[in-house]
Amino acid sequence: MEGKEEDVRLGANKFSERQPIGTAAQGTEDKDYKEPPPAPLFEPGELKSWSFYRAGIAEFVATFLFLYITILTVMGVSKSSSKCATVGIQGIAWSFGGMIFALVYCTAGISGGHINPAVTFGLFLARKLSLTRAIFYIVMQCLGAICGAGVVKGFQQGLYMGNGGGANVVASGYTKGDGLGAEIVGTFILVYTVFSATDAKRNARDSHVPILAPLPIGFAVFLVHLATIPITGTGINPARSLGAAIIYNREHAWNDHWIFWVGPFIGAALAAIYHQVVIRAIPFKSRS
Repeated sequence: MEGKEEDVRLGANKFSERQPIGTAAQGTEDKDYKEPPPAPLFEPGELKSWSFYRAGIAEFVATFLFLYITILTVMGVSKSSSKCATVGIQGIAWSFGGMIFALVYCTAGISGGHINPAVTFGLFLARKLSLTRAIFYIVMQCLGAICGAGVVKGFQQGLYMGNGGGANVVASGYTKGDGLGAEIVGTFILVYTVFSATDAKRNARDSHVPILAPLPIGFAVFLVHLATIPITGTGINPARSLGAAIIYNREHAWNDHWIFWVGPFIGAALAAIYHQVVIRAIPFKSRS
């Protein structure tokens, strides 16, 4: 292996690509790391395992806490007549990013710390988890988001209903296409960061990466919120958008709701393809 490492300082490979792109790429020879095998499409044995349900519960609780803290922050900013007296848009962005950082750190070892159907969808496309687990995670994430937003509304219904309930809508002055594009690009950034932060090759090269993985993920959420809060309120998480829309339940919150599912799922798919096929050239083979 000596002399064959990537020259990270120069940002380039010392040696040219010797392997083809596609299913023949990424052979196991001469590698100091091991790619986890692709997850099967269906894994019935999971349904009999307590760890499967424990992971789903972890996703439920994490998404519940995520909505609880973030929507409360949004309500605190919305109720103030002077934005200077509140944390403002920057504070809202920090709330979303900080909660993702904390919750991914807490749940990564149990469920993977997805807390977002778009992340789950992207990882499913990359064969990181089975369809069974992906569907279960998405259901639990949506239920957690609904409960989290519901608790916030329960604190002060008038404030919640009078200030939009944290529901995602395309802001005045922007088209639906603008909103869709913002959601696609924002989710691409998030899911690409997830793939990069949890990459098996990087984990083998840098032993500190598993500990720090939640940090770039949370920071990506923070930065995307700074950019797109003025456009859509920033969804990039269908469960977060669904939970707020169901609890707020006003017509204008549903008019653009499809954007906050279609956009994140397209962005997640593009990130999965880009990272797996272009960056890593990992073959999509079935587990033997």
